[in-house]
Amino acid sequence: MQPVTRFAPSPTGRLHLGHAYSALLAHDFARARDGAFLLRIEDIDPGRARAEHVDAIFGDLIWLGLEWDGEVTYQSERLPLYADALERLRAAGLVYPCFCTRADIAASASAPHGPGGAVYPGTCRGLAGPDLSLPHAWRLDMAAALASVATPLAWIGNGVEVIAEPAAFGDVVLARKDAPASYHLAVTVDDAAQGVTDIVRGRDLFAATHVHRLLQALLGLPVPVYHHHALLTDAQGRRLAKRHGAPAIADLRTGGADPAELVASLRRGELPTGYSLGDA
Repeated sequence: MQPVTRFAPSPTGRLHLGHAYSALLAHDFARARDGAFLLRIEDIDPGRARAEHVDAIFGDLIWLGLEWDGEVTYQSERLPLYADALERLRAAGLVYPCFCTRADIAASASAPHGPGGAVYPGTCRGLAGPDLSLPHAWRLDMAAALASVATPLAWIGNGVEVIAEPAAFGDVVLARKDAPASYHLAVTVDDAAQGVTDIVRGRDLFAATHVHRLLQALLGLPVPVYHHHALLTDAQGRRLAKRHGAPAIADLRTGGADPAELVASLRRGELPTGYSLGDA
């Protein structure tokens, strides 16, 4: 079977060199095996997604010479898919409405910490007669979800079997108060719907795979093979991130960088001055 990979950026800022590296790895993985490389725009964050950043993503990828196959997919056009998945989980009694704010959770002395930060203490779990006219999120009842699937769950990550341990994340959000689906639900549904066979993404998303594997089991979805790569870091050893003000690919473009030379260097594992690869 020919592989299908994808690059799925959020249009919340300009792409940086770390994005270029991840897109290149996914692109080359598919091309080396006569497969398909898809582009998906994850644009369902109403407070941060911007149309001008979508156009910039196209321009950066074209400048780098990374051509995608087929039509670009937009998460904002796939909301019925997420609603259907959420309804299936709701009908099975595996999700519940949550009315807590982030401040409520942060202030809870009973909130332990897991791989994704503070673990929800279950305040709204089992709430009698919830008023769904009030703003609310939908959370996965982790204990009920794990009880409903055969365990252990596993996936292949970087060539080895990994046992999924989603319980440490607690009752994760699957639909936010301000968005129809969380990252966990949307990417799991999208990857299956688009026939993605191999997910090439940064090591920072390795932990999230535990939750994604559980959702795949709950929704009866295929399990792709995962390839988590090392992250690019700056001179201070921080991973490149928009919130840290990482220089954009656009800065390289306006600075006169040669895209063919840049891509060739990245393929050799050679990075511009001031950048390095973190631990794999």
